[in-house]
Amino acid sequence: STTPVRTFEDHNWAGPAFAVFPDRRRMVTSSVDNTLRIWDLETGEVLKKMEGHSRGVFALAVSRDGQIIASGNYGGELIAWHGETGESLAQPIKAHSNWINSVDFSPDGTVLATGSGDDTVKFWCTKTWQMQERVASFKGHTKSNRSLAWTPDGTRLLSAGEHDSTIREWNSSTWQQVGHPWEGHTSYITAIAIDPTGTLVASASEDKHVRLWRLSDRRIIGIFEHSSPPNIVTFSFDGRHILSGGGD
Repeated sequence: STTPVRTFEDHNWAGPAFAVFPDRRRMVTSSVDNTLRIWDLETGEVLKKMEGHSRGVFALAVSRDGQIIASGNYGGELIAWHGETGESLAQPIKAHSNWINSVDFSPDGTVLATGSGDDTVKFWCTKTWQMQERVASFKGHTKSNRSLAWTPDGTRLLSAGEHDSTIREWNSSTWQQVGHPWEGHTSYITAIAIDPTGTLVASASEDKHVRLWRLSDRRIIGIFEHSSPPNIVTFSFDGRHILSGGGD
């Protein structure tokens, strides 16, 4: 059956991003209506409505312990929220000069990576939001960084770029690029995800394909085709399934 199990409706406009909490009981969504909402996945009830952004919110992430939500908006503004109360942890940070399109926490939750249309990835210490402390930054791709994903052990960060159709691997100690860019897609990459064991990577692209890579040797081991470009991809919690979606 293609009947939805549950429909979540409350935003004034469609939500471009969502993230499921580690407890698998709650979900946070964002919208171009400048708000975030925390939902009960079982009942579909809105538990919290969060306001504070001045522009539409395009990127979301929840820390591995579920205690912090990070959101980035179209104006390059970053806000950190308490995962339980939904209260903002600090004043909005002007993190980038262009829209934030990707955010991801390190596995230990101490660092947040943000990617932007200003062609940079920046790193923020999650203990010092008030100081707006930037840990490091680097320019990776020829245009904006569309997606970011940490490996489960925290030693690597993968980034996917717009217009150069590659995935790049970065050492999280030195922030130097590891090896050559991963090549295979023929159009820009819209999303990347790493499986829970840290052995497989899935990438979705405007070329209408999802590619499955082996992280150890960066080889493509599977290709899946969509009838229109997929813009989201993720692994199931047990790592046995890949979920991807797009215009089809």
